[in-house]
Amino acid sequence: MRTFLETGRLVLRPFTDTGADAAHVYALHNDPEVMRFINGGRPTSRAAVRERTMPALLRDHPGLGTRGYWAAEEKHGGAFVGWFEFRPLDDLGATVELGYRLTRSSWGRGYATEGSRALIGKGFGDLGVDRVTANTMAVNSRSRRVMEKCGLSFLRHFTGEWPDPVEGSEHGEVEYELLRADWEKSR
Repeated sequence: MRTFLETGRLVLRPFTDTGADAAHVYALHNDPEVMRFINGGRPTSRAAVRERTMPALLRDHPGLGTRGYWAAEEKHGGAFVGWFEFRPLDDLGATVELGYRLTRSSWGRGYATEGSRALIGKGFGDLGVDRVTANTMAVNSRSRRVMEKCGLSFLRHFTGEWPDPVEGSEHGEVEYELLRADWEKSR
């Protein structure tokens, strides 16, 4: 299995179409606490993971010449930690969306910050990215804190359309960003 990126404690690698990766994603997407700010904690069917989620996780993005999602594992022991998103929002790959979804057992260990910082560094340093953006529900304070620790700054508050509103969605969403020039100044 090839490695895309390593940190002190994590290995980020491309997802595979094996049953093992699908099983990990299925378990992750069926933890009500993990999915609380995504879909209100409702279960995800195996068919939805197989037909919608896995194809998105396996997709290559020509703008960056990479995938947009990375399976995250502990460097020592190989335990599945979750996934990171570093997906181009345009054909050129100049703007990417940063995201993460980690197993509950991985929370509070700094993995979201560690993986995100590494992806940001690779994006600005090797992949030609000019802007990193990230969104979350306004009430998701943990995710907002990770974004801030990674150097992203609050950009705006907005209200999106929720087909099935979840608790807290009435407070809207927030967008954060980090520009290459600002990242370079902070180094």
